[in-house]
Amino acid sequence: MAEQKSAPVTATGANCFKEAVCIDAGRIFDSCTDKDCLTDLQVFFTDRAQPVIDSAMSVKCKDVEIITVYLDVEPVPFNKGFYSVDITFFFKVTLGVHTSASAPPANVVGVAAFSKKVILFGSDGNVKVYCSTDPRNCCEHDNTNMPKASVHVVDPMCLDAKLVECTPNRVFDCGINLPNAVCGKFDGDFAPVKPQKVVLITIGLFTIVQLERCVQMMIPAYDYAVPDKESCNTTDDPREVFKKIKFPVSQFFPPKLNESDLI
Repeated sequence: MAEQKSAPVTATGANCFKEAVCIDAGRIFDSCTDKDCLTDLQVFFTDRAQPVIDSAMSVKCKDVEIITVYLDVEPVPFNKGFYSVDITFFFKVTLGVHTSASAPPANVVGVAAFSKKVILFGSDGNVKVYCSTDPRNCCEHDNTNMPKASVHVVDPMCLDAKLVECTPNRVFDCGINLPNAVCGKFDGDFAPVKPQKVVLITIGLFTIVQLERCVQMMIPAYDYAVPDKESCNTTDDPREVFKKIKFPVSQFFPPKLNESDLI
């Protein structure tokens, strides 16, 4: 006897236009993509890590990741509807530092920062929003006259790292002002010190910057969404669950060039 399967439950008239409804949604008014190559970006170290750099023979960049990104939006004077977006990236840089030919490299962590500005169209609005669910008792939200800026970014690619000695002819910054949220992720203090050697890295950065506003839109509505996927039984015997898992062939045999995601 064939097994009978129940049909998925769907709302009546789910595929037919029912009415036009008004929703609040974030509309992207302008956006841009950037591909930045940041050359010779200085890496700063705490008072505990800088002595290791000063005694280093060579360095190798092992990893660069983004700690956080700060954004600030300001209207562009005499150009209504356009806004400048000031973006500051903070990078955590992990280096392999060789202090002698026989000793294994030591892992040293530092921070680098990069700032840029883009100008985008964000339209114009003078509405201030008050909400009954505001935890501050219906106080005014942040300046809602300004569009909301967002940046999408992946961890950068480290292209080069070099160790440079400080000489009278080559003067570098002795310190950097960092937010407390960034300083708290490192062991030690970023007190201004005069380094004997500095590390300069070159990284590639890919970003998408957007300006959006909350607007009311009319959209077609078909019906309320009713899930048509049935829940799975998770009380099976672990051995039976393991039997259902396919053998991970790709984990044992690396892909060929024409199958790789790198091309």
